[in-house]
Amino acid sequence: MTLRRARGFTLLELLVVVSIMALATAGVGLALRDGSQQSLEREGERLAALLESARAQSRASGVLVRWRAVEGGFRFDGLRAGTLPTQWLDNSTRVRGPGSLVLGPEPLIGPQQVILVQPQHPEHALRVATDGLRPFTTGPAP
Repeated sequence: MTLRRARGFTLLELLVVVSIMALATAGVGLALRDGSQQSLEREGERLAALLESARAQSRASGVLVRWRAVEGGFRFDGLRAGTLPTQWLDNSTRVRGPGSLVLGPEPLIGPQQVILVQPQHPEHALRVATDGLRPFTTGPAP
């Protein structure tokens, strides 16, 4: 008479399955990240780069450059038209509060900031700011 041994899963097999499930759950969580927050962060990073570019052009040319938010986008007064983009990537992006910054030509421009929001998600706001010496950076709005 032959005895059959009951077989189950080994501890190693169970750990592999749990690990795969954890990775899949993390992947789904990242994929479902709030798109509006990502969009706002993308707008903020792009604006910070554009402001730094305009600031460098202002210093190089010695011409006063101002950034202003306008309906549907923004303007760089003092730069030749077409030098830098003037539209948001997402048409719903808005500026909360004062929408004007002075970018030079002086090396020190003073602390300045602009707050970006999207009306469909007012709880998300992003601050693009400089202390006047360092480059513009993004962060959560106060």
